[in-house]
Amino acid sequence: MPIKAILTDIEGTTSAVSFVFDVLFPYAAEHLPEFVQAHAGEPEVTAQLDAVRAEAGEPQASVGRVIEILLQWIAEDRKATPLKALQGMIWQQGYEAGQLKGHVYPDAVEALKRWHAEGYALYVYSSGSIQAQKLIFGCSVAGDLSPLFSGYFDTTSGPKREAASYARIVAEIGVPADEVLFLSDVVQELDAAEQAGLQTIGLAREGGTLEGHQTVVSFAVIDLDAL
Repeated sequence: MPIKAILTDIEGTTSAVSFVFDVLFPYAAEHLPEFVQAHAGEPEVTAQLDAVRAEAGEPQASVGRVIEILLQWIAEDRKATPLKALQGMIWQQGYEAGQLKGHVYPDAVEALKRWHAEGYALYVYSSGSIQAQKLIFGCSVAGDLSPLFSGYFDTTSGPKREAASYARIVAEIGVPADEVLFLSDVVQELDAAEQAGLQTIGLAREGGTLEGHQTVVSFAVIDLDAL
């Protein structure tokens, strides 16, 4: 079936893993204590702190204890939705201050612009919060890429290694599953998308093969007409 929509991962796919681990995570860890202390009384932040308490099983945890839990989760690279939301708020301040610029590979920038111009609907699905996704593309090294995208999905749609998550996303996009292409560098995510009926292409930027899936080293060599 011809592709009508493209759903892409970020980390390791459109953007370098090192940007997340060497730039974004350390920035969030450094600024999180001050940010939480300064904004703990704001409703949007309070809701996330309460969600941390609930997920940690410590409903009476002080703000100081919640900060300790969050820093531990950052160290563990835990995919916790309230952590992702708070990181997104911290990163927004960094982007707005010009201290952060989202990394996007040049080949991804070129392909995404071309696909958008050709009429494909583009979507993002990442474990990072929707806010964080918008910041990476909206404040990227290549400028504001946000007009290219029709929508964003994060872990509120479900875990990235479960087929049901992709079924929910496809239902929201409103395109038959076999007309949606999913791009990722993680074979378990590609497997889950395939189980939900999506077409898949794996990104292996350092070379190699993502078993069971067509694999490329760059967006530049993806041929949508060949699918």
